[in-house]
Amino acid sequence: MTATAPSSVSPRQQFLSAFERECATTLRVLRAYPKGKESLKPHPKCKDAVNLAWIFVGEMGMMQTGITTDFDWSNPPKMPPTPATMDEVIGAFEQMAAAASRTVAGMTDEELTGGVVHFPSGPGKMATPSRLDFLWFVLSDQIHHRGQFSIYLRMADGKLPSIYGPTADEPWM
Repeated sequence: MTATAPSSVSPRQQFLSAFERECATTLRVLRAYPKGKESLKPHPKCKDAVNLAWIFVGEMGMMQTGITTDFDWSNPPKMPPTPATMDEVIGAFEQMAAAASRTVAGMTDEELTGGVVHFPSGPGKMATPSRLDFLWFVLSDQIHHRGQFSIYLRMADGKLPSIYGPTADEPWM
């Protein structure tokens, strides 16, 4: 079964609708994280909770840089230091997501589908997706990290909000 979008909805608007919905869900998950448990690290190879959450902020900056500049991704931008609290992460994410949304809203469909981003796609590999494909990639990566973060939330004894369906903590019926 293939779903098709109404032809009156532009690719830019389709992306913005999904972006705003997914960012709102990410914020619900971040806000549910218990205070004082930012250092939770479920495995030695894992980041601690606040560093994992900080990835969401970095992705918003990466999104803007990727679609507005000819940045050399072989030398990626340095992230600012990770804040100590989840509240600081949440505030930064809200600001960066709003800025990314404004940037995309200010672009035309032609700018988004016509341009390319030179972006790492694996060890020693560079891909050249359209700006719009790059945006969808970053949004998918946010969803991936949100799934990881939801496990941290559960391990921290937080209440997991619904994401795409009900949870034990937020049943729908």
